[in-house]
This record gives sequence, structure tokens and C-alpha cells, in this order.
Amino acid sequence: MRRSRPARGFTLVELSVVLVVIGLLVGAVAIGRDVYRSAAAERLATDFVQAWVLAYDQFVAGTGMVPGDDFDNPAGTINASVNDFLCDDELLNAMLARGVTLPDGRGEGAADRYVYQDSRGQPHEVRACFGAVQWAEPSGAVGNYAARPRNVLRLTGLTPELANMLDSRVDGRVDARHGRVREIGQQAVNSPTGAPWSLQDDDSMSGSANPDEQVAEVDAYLQMSH
Repeated sequence: MRRSRPARGFTLVELSVVLVVIGLLVGAVAIGRDVYRSAAAERLATDFVQAWVLAYDQFVAGTGMVPGDDFDNPAGTINASVNDFLCDDELLNAMLARGVTLPDGRGEGAADRYVYQDSRGQPHEVRACFGAVQWAEPSGAVGNYAARPRNVLRLTGLTPELANMLDSRVDGRVDARHGRVREIGQQAVNSPTGAPWSLQDDDSMSGSANPDEQVAEVDAYLQMSH
């Protein structure tokens, strides 16, 4: 009668190999997520943000003035004032009336919006408006700043990660107070000292530590060239 072999457990080497394989798989998934988020951020920056900058420039080139300015008495500021934003249908109609090609955005009638997912897989919506705000700039002497009206693209609904990526892409560094991309509330601070963005990607919308919640959002201004 043939005697059955006793069952044997895994050797230390075999367990080590299994753990290494699991570690590689987890690492590959994490890298895949990072690559996906980076690609999604790049698409948003190119297909939405840059597309709206080009639409604005097309409007200025075709009319000789910024959107909403007074043709007879131009002030050089959007809607001929400060803190009066051109948004929603008013923005879309102003562009279409001048033959400007709108970004795809969310589709017909929603070119001013863009939907994406945060690092937790939760949806967010970026919205675009144009306006003029007070903008701190160097003035008079080294270290001195003064606020002047400047036209901007307002972007609401950015995750901190996306805001940092956009800031780095446009300005070559991350600084919420200086450069062409600034966090709303920091744009007119008269200080040579930079500042980080107020939130991070591990912050939740409600402030709780729930990892399934939407990531918190920040809002930004992008300075226009006109």
C-alpha cells in the first residue's frame, strides 16, 4: 500500500517570493493610478483651461477689446469693472456672438464646465468665468507690491493636487500667492513672501477623515495676457 506524502507548508523563500509579487502588483496599481491622474490633469489643462485662454485671445483679437468692455469708452477690464464676472450663458453667448470657438467642456450649452475624478475616484466639476480683480505686482522698489486691476480666468472646483499641477505647469513652480496662477484670496496680498495652497489632497470636503469623501476643493485665478 502506497503511503501518502505528508502535507508541507511554504518555505521562507516561497513566502518571500509571494510577498514580493504582491508588493509589485500593489506598486503597479498605485503607479497606474498616478499615471491616470496625471493624464487626466493634463487633459483638463489642455482641453479646458488652455482652450478657454485661446477663446479669450480669439475674442480680443477679433474685437480689439476684452469681453464686456464698453466699446465707446473702453476701460480695458472685463465688464468694464472689477469683481463683476462674466459666467454661464452670458459668457457663452458673448463668445458665440463674436464667432469664437468654444471648448468642448461638458458638451452643448456647458462649455464652461469640465468634469473629472479626484484621487479617491469621486467626481468634481470645474467651472470657468472671466472677470477683473485686484492683482498684486512689484511696484517702485525691491520687495514693494501694489494691487492693480487685472483680467483673469476664474476656475472653481479644483482639487489641491490639480491646482498644484496647473500652477507648476504655468509658472514653473508652486506658489499660491505669486505668478500667473494664484489661489483666490491670495491674488492681491502685497507681500514678496510666497505661500502654499491652503489645502492638500488628503483634506476632505467636509473636513472629516473619511477616505471615501470627495477631496476638498480650492479656487484659482489665471491672469490673462490682455
